[in-house]
Amino acid sequence: MDGHNAPATAAYAVLKEKAGQNWRQLFQKPLVFIGSATCGRAAGSQNLVEEVKNELDRLQLDANVVEVGCMGHCYAEPIMVIYHDGFPPIVYGYVNEGVGARIVRDFLTEGDPGIEFALAALEPNEIFPTFADFPRGLHENKVVLDQCGFIDPQNIGHYIAGGGYSALVKAIETEPHEIIEIIKESNLRGRGGAGFPTGAKWEMCKKAPGQPKYVICNADEGDPGAFMDRNILESNPHLLLEGMAIAARATGSPKGYIYIRAEYPLAVERVSQAVRQAREAGLLGDNILDAGFNFDIKIFQGSGAFVCGEEMALIASMEGRPGLPRHKPPFPAEAGLWGKPTVINNVKSLSYVPHIVNNGAGWFKNTGTPKNTGTAIFALAGKIVNTGLVEVPMSTTLNELIFEVGSGVPNAKKFKAVQIGGPSGGCLPESALDTPIDFDSLAAAGAMMGSGGMVVLDEDDCMVEIARYFLDFTQQESCGKCTFCRLGTKHMLDVLERITRGKGKPEDLDMLVELAARVKEGSLCNLGKTAPNPVLSTIRHFREEYEAHINEGICPAKMCKDLIAYYILPDKCERSCDACIGSCPVDAIFSNEDRIKVVDQEKCVKCDNCVVACPPQYAAVVKLTPPEEVAARERGEVAQ
Repeated sequence: MDGHNAPATAAYAVLKEKAGQNWRQLFQKPLVFIGSATCGRAAGSQNLVEEVKNELDRLQLDANVVEVGCMGHCYAEPIMVIYHDGFPPIVYGYVNEGVGARIVRDFLTEGDPGIEFALAALEPNEIFPTFADFPRGLHENKVVLDQCGFIDPQNIGHYIAGGGYSALVKAIETEPHEIIEIIKESNLRGRGGAGFPTGAKWEMCKKAPGQPKYVICNADEGDPGAFMDRNILESNPHLLLEGMAIAARATGSPKGYIYIRAEYPLAVERVSQAVRQAREAGLLGDNILDAGFNFDIKIFQGSGAFVCGEEMALIASMEGRPGLPRHKPPFPAEAGLWGKPTVINNVKSLSYVPHIVNNGAGWFKNTGTPKNTGTAIFALAGKIVNTGLVEVPMSTTLNELIFEVGSGVPNAKKFKAVQIGGPSGGCLPESALDTPIDFDSLAAAGAMMGSGGMVVLDEDDCMVEIARYFLDFTQQESCGKCTFCRLGTKHMLDVLERITRGKGKPEDLDMLVELAARVKEGSLCNLGKTAPNPVLSTIRHFREEYEAHINEGICPAKMCKDLIAYYILPDKCERSCDACIGSCPVDAIFSNEDRIKVVDQEKCVKCDNCVVACPPQYAAVVKLTPPEEVAARERGEVAQ
């Protein structure tokens, strides 16, 4: 311990006392939390805030209304939590227009909590409630996401009231090498995808010659379907700032940067405000907490290039050069920003650090497995009932995560696959659902942890088209520096597009596998090395779908537009219903002389609107593969 840094404890005690008083005052009157992260706003939370405030004014009720972040239950947005004397905290979901005002009115004036609108009654504790009575909460183990949705991300006092920045005090009063040893002992592996040991990276930077050293947070979250980092930045930005400050203390860095994509305007706004508030509170800048420790943070907005998620491309972008990767070694920890030793960790990795410093390496190791400690954060998207963010122990199986936490596949559809690890991840079938979620098990199964994106697919998804979609993304995002990545992925994409049009050849599968091997071997960075993963994993687990496209000219999932046609069944078409006609954007549907609807095949753009619009009691619109179409015509089952 650094005894001469004990003033940090005294300075922090003053901040904590003031924050605690303000926090307790919030609960001296009815309190309404409204989720106002990006997902909440997209669902209408800003209108809900205004509606609730107007209703309180109309009723002349004195209550606090606070905009908070996202608690992870994105499927139920807009979400509102009400704290009222005599009742446990109650979470309300799907609070659409008019519902919020009714709940507030009935609850605060008549004592009717509106249970019919409630998702859960929470179990309060000293600072923050927990989802002890919420079924999904029984499977989760929230560490990084613990305070998300229960504090105002724009008020540093809320974070401090819950113990925020106390880990920084410990770090300031601890020798830097001891901090590194704690992180090494915890076996925290980088949550950005590669899983490199965080403590080893910090140690390498500290020992590397050269000054100044830098700490960079890689918040360039570009994976389709991923929004974990965005949620942390929007819901609890001070957790990240504290983690960065501890990393700086451990490595001897006076300056840090948060590289965040400009497409996250709300995250940029809230992180920028958090940095300003931390400076004003003496938690960033010169002489932090009167302890002689100097560290400050600047925001760097990226322009959205996916390749800039790769650490060397990110550094090149920050230096004003094209965002291109370079050969390693030297690694950034040895020669990074401006050629100086640089620690680069992603948002989640740094957000675990304060918890580990406060609770100890042993506490962190008690969750997960010896080689994969702690929890994993995933963004559940696609064909799943409960979309949103979850944090579960490492070693949780895919089956538990998808079917117990995410409540499975909607609309009584059959689970088909899960695409895990972002656009460079792999697609795993139903037979792989018992795979534990950790770096090693997923890699062995043909996927990867990645940054935490998880897209669930059902029986209506074509695995060939899914592979084509993700390869198209990575091919477009290739920086073009490596020939194998630039041209190899383009050749692979051309082959996949040919297969989805029904023009594939039997030898195409062997060609795809060979091209994938060359791209992996010849690419410089992980974007190129992992780009073939969706193709390889789908060929490995769903080869029969590729063969159906190639050998039979059909798409079993009826997803590939060139291999399907839309028809309306005369015996099911309701003559008085024009729903399909109104839904068609190109006027390809008309009524014949018998008022039966007919699809003009030359005009049809196969947008699927008519399938969605047709009332389920009729289900008259069908998608047919070429063989089915011929057979239906011969039987006279489709309108001509």
